[in-house]
Amino acid sequence: MRKLWPVTAAVVAIAACIGGVVAAAGPDGTASAASGSPTPATAKVTRGRLSDSVALDGTLTYRARPDGAPHAVINRAGGTYTALPDVGDRIGCGAALYRVDDDPVLLLCGTVPGYRDLEEGDEGRDVRQLNRNLRRLGHDHAAGVRLRRDDDARFTWRTTAALRHLQRARGLGRSGQLDAADVVVLPRSVRVAAVRAPLGGAARPGATVAQATSDALEVQASLAGAQQGLVRRGARAQVTLPGNRPAAARVDRIGRVARTAEEDDPGAEATIPVFLRLDDPREARGLDAAPVGVEITTEGEEDALSVPVTALVGRPGGGFAVEVVRPGGGRASVAVRLGLFDATGGRVAVRGPLRAGDDVVVPAS
Repeated sequence: MRKLWPVTAAVVAIAACIGGVVAAAGPDGTASAASGSPTPATAKVTRGRLSDSVALDGTLTYRARPDGAPHAVINRAGGTYTALPDVGDRIGCGAALYRVDDDPVLLLCGTVPGYRDLEEGDEGRDVRQLNRNLRRLGHDHAAGVRLRRDDDARFTWRTTAALRHLQRARGLGRSGQLDAADVVVLPRSVRVAAVRAPLGGAARPGATVAQATSDALEVQASLAGAQQGLVRRGARAQVTLPGNRPAAARVDRIGRVARTAEEDDPGAEATIPVFLRLDDPREARGLDAAPVGVEITTEGEEDALSVPVTALVGRPGGGFAVEVVRPGGGRASVAVRLGLFDATGGRVAVRGPLRAGDDVVVPAS
């Protein structure tokens, strides 16, 4: 994992590298350059937003549970698995996930697991979930009825009619009742990440058939202990995709449980997972499990006066200065105090007698 580059260490290292290019400032910070010096390379002092960032190594994957783990597809039917999905299959709400004794087991979307059989007269959150699936999939309209939103929690004759239409469309018996063994409930449409059951194997209630994720790509990375307090949910980020292609992203969520070191590396530090949502997931299509670089913006100043880090000059006795080119070609060394360091832009916020638009000396490229 790449580490956060400390501001002081970064500035000192760069200043040390350029120390032989520009003479150190005098003790008072106002020494002028000798006349007749060649025209130096310069850069502008600017005013505007400046940001710091954390650099991480990440992996492209598909969004699943909040902790990054895939959803478990739990079977409730008894018999024999006669059809199973393939890894990578995308299955929508209301479609068949797999078959037991050649009867389809359907995917319903929601948060309440199917824990009981449902029939006309039942009420509850699971009934509301069923009604919403039937309405969103259009089975009430196709059956010539209208499932009312104000009656969602009740299994009425309208539910029976809409459910029969779904059962007929998917090859189930048109009972108008919902057997818990006929459905699997997951939060949304899924992409099959792994298949755990063997085709032709015994289907047993409670067994895991498959693992599933959503169809949306996200980036997973890990924060070291020193970085946990720097990153906030909603922070902007840039992801570097394979081929050095940039993609904008935002921190979607941060894990609450530390991941301990692997058994083969007992000395490694425990980390906290962080998950990023791509602004345009289409930019990363076809790159599942690909390694990516991540730069997360951690803090910023909206109105910072800044100079390139390479413009800094070490002062005798400590501190830093920049060499300003005055109108007419004269130069003056100006003492500055350092603020936020922008690792991505290579600039540092400064405080001192400078103005936006001033020219400061930088090493010639």
